[in-house]
Amino acid sequence: MDGSLAEDRALAHLLAQGLKLVARNYRSRRGELDLVMRDGPAVVVVEVRARARSDFGSAPESVDARKQRRIVLATRMLLAQRPDLAECPLRFDIVGVDGAGRIQWLRDAFDVSE
Repeated sequence: MDGSLAEDRALAHLLAQGLKLVARNYRSRRGELDLVMRDGPAVVVVEVRARARSDFGSAPESVDARKQRRIVLATRMLLAQRPDLAECPLRFDIVGVDGAGRIQWLRDAFDVSE
């Protein structure tokens, strides 16, 4: 399953769970955010990972510390541009979509406290 199809499936799943879309494929010089959602008062930054096979690890395992840093830097850029979101609680989720289209949603997937 390619990345854009996985994002479509992840987005549909999250919308069905009551989240609201804020931005899709937000790009900055610091990186890209696949999905930015609202879950009640929280801003949720979602990294979507398509995994055809699990031989090389799960979707959450594929988001290493380097990727997490890039996501955090891009999120900071977004929040600087969107002051309406800057004071909201922030959460980082990972949604994995396997080759059969099954969804694995890991809420609060990594901690960015410094």
